[in-house]
Amino acid sequence: MIRRSVISTGATMLVATMALSACGTRGGDSGGSGDGDGGGDKKVVKIGVISPLSGDLSALGLGIQHSVELAAEQANESGDLGDWEIEVVAQDDEGKPEVGKNAASQLASDDEVIGVVGTLNSSVAGPVQPILDKAKITMVSPANTNPTLTRGAKPDDSPERVYASYYRVCTTDTVQGPFAARYLYNEAGIKELATVHDKKTYGQGLVDAFTKEYKKLGGKVVAAETINPDEDKYDAVVSSLKAKDPKAVYYGGEYPQAAPLSQQLKAGGLKVPLMGGDGIFSPEFIKLAGDGSDGDLATSVGAPTESLDAGKKFLEDYEAAGYSDPAEAYGAYAYDAGQSIIEAMKVSLKDADTVEDARQATIDAMADVEFDGVTGKVSFDEYGDNTTRVLTAYEVKDGEWTDVLTEEFK
Repeated sequence: MIRRSVISTGATMLVATMALSACGTRGGDSGGSGDGDGGGDKKVVKIGVISPLSGDLSALGLGIQHSVELAAEQANESGDLGDWEIEVVAQDDEGKPEVGKNAASQLASDDEVIGVVGTLNSSVAGPVQPILDKAKITMVSPANTNPTLTRGAKPDDSPERVYASYYRVCTTDTVQGPFAARYLYNEAGIKELATVHDKKTYGQGLVDAFTKEYKKLGGKVVAAETINPDEDKYDAVVSSLKAKDPKAVYYGGEYPQAAPLSQQLKAGGLKVPLMGGDGIFSPEFIKLAGDGSDGDLATSVGAPTESLDAGKKFLEDYEAAGYSDPAEAYGAYAYDAGQSIIEAMKVSLKDADTVEDARQATIDAMADVEFDGVTGKVSFDEYGDNTTRVLTAYEVKDGEWTDVLTEEFK
């Protein structure tokens, strides 16, 4: 088929169309004009993507982009949106809050954008949320895990929804952190450890949630360190941790820093497992950390994609589409995020003349979205969080991530 996607990645990429071979064809498809199959009778509606398409985290960001493109293409083929046809517009946030803010402003200024899938980083989501909310554009994240994004400054004591336009299909750090703590304490039998985080929103929040549960279980945190995410040499932290002799290191952050930290810990004589959250769950972590990464651990949201029938089909469809980048850890979640917006659009676009007319209706319709996604059941609570709380623990074995425990967190 000819795959139509308007792809804009800030200053680094041009608007382009992408032709990818897959099963079937669509006559008359020749770019991002929205002409469609009927020779000009299609109306264009756009789904934006905000994710890191360049830089250290681009592997995750590109997997997000392509997975949304796959969801859009399949929706276009189904004809479920009538005379509306979806185009995907991707913006590169570089994993940086200020760049993400500019990307959101660009999408908000496009009156054909009805929803956005993004962001990867919780720290980027913060400045993006109010811009899209003001424009009445639905935002669905496949990867943001900081609980404050949906439940306000005091998510545990007095939760309060901040933006009605914001949803996410992944679970949060208030679930992922404790899940990791229980795994290390109960399953791995590690009763004392050290923590390290990168001082960013995601990393610090994850370590805070982990530490609270780990201590509650009876575990001892013998050291709590931080690193500078702009550096790649951690000699001082390694020396400090080695002196405390922890039995494991729990890391809050992402794989570009976690991998060299793991490598340097082992090289420094502290041969203990490093465990992180979904931010390190990528083949890139293993590639960067090297052979010493065997035994390292990670948690990620949901069950392994390949363990679910719908997940297997998603991976098959993704491969058949011929994308040059793998779906990575968040591909399935990005697909479900895109699909959730599409499900809402089936309601909001039914009687709409323009996209702008349907923006608020799309936000309203999201509250009732419920479907069996490729990651499992997708539905949202009153704060915009996915009601599914399934997570998986993974261990690096023979140079590959291997799932070792999947369960619903209670």
